[in-house]
Amino acid sequence: MTDRPTPDRPLRIGTRASPLAMAQAHQAAAALVAAHGLDPEALVTVPMTATGDRIQDRALAEVGGKALWTRELDAALDAGVIDIAVHSLKDVETLRDARFALAAMLPRADPRDRLVVREGVVAATIADLPQGARLGTSSPRRAAQVRRLRPDLETPLLRGNVATRLARLAAGEIDATLLAAAGLDRLAMPDIGSVQPVETLLPAASQGAIGIECRADDAATHRLVAAVDHEPTHRAVAAERAFLAALGGDCRSPVAAHARFLADGTLRLDGEIYSDDGADHAAGHAAVAGSDDAAALAWNLLAGAPESVRRLFAA
Repeated sequence: MTDRPTPDRPLRIGTRASPLAMAQAHQAAAALVAAHGLDPEALVTVPMTATGDRIQDRALAEVGGKALWTRELDAALDAGVIDIAVHSLKDVETLRDARFALAAMLPRADPRDRLVVREGVVAATIADLPQGARLGTSSPRRAAQVRRLRPDLETPLLRGNVATRLARLAAGEIDATLLAAAGLDRLAMPDIGSVQPVETLLPAASQGAIGIECRADDAATHRLVAAVDHEPTHRAVAAERAFLAALGGDCRSPVAAHARFLADGTLRLDGEIYSDDGADHAAGHAAVAGSDDAAALAWNLLAGAPESVRRLFAA
């Protein structure tokens, strides 16, 4: 496309059609309008239903993994049907096709989880939940972390968008669930649930981060999008994704990673890997200046992890 989109030749923004994904696409559009002084009519949103949104009765790992969130957008971007794709980076494969370039990350939102409980349950933390409570989740990471903290809890599969999960909670199918604080904030639900500290529940890699991809050979669009890149977020999330890549894990592997800048400017990366039931785990942290440091942390954790953890990772 041309360097500057216009209402006659708009920038086409691809996104999943879920309410949260649409909110993220609108946030990306607003950032681009502000950065370049664009006419809002020069950007159009192109929503698509991802395969992952259609399949709700099985764990993601059983039906194709994270690619189910990106397949339709990738095809549209490659075919030139859209110019950019807006992603929740937590849902994007660690190793991406060389045809696409991650041109920008928006400033990261709250990366933590929130504990949400049904009416009648009083609990602000995992420790507060009643004996034998059912905490629904589709995340191997959350399930392992919950079981490590509370082996008595059940973690039945809970798929669907935020509204669907909250409806199943209200219906009493489960007693509690964990949702990303960033997603709830973007859906204007800042008062739902209790924020869990990262010291208790280390977040998923990339949680709270929005990424904008374009075609790798589209230099004009890359320049346009790069103007809204938030470098601290990009560096932190890149470290988390490098940690994942070095582990060789997939969406079946319970793993958590969170990078943050300390007061002295050091980028600290915390990582944790778990057995399926959370009974065994390995945890550590490192100062990272680049992907090699993040990879070294991953390899060190694997080297010292119990066999029940190591076997879940291909590295």
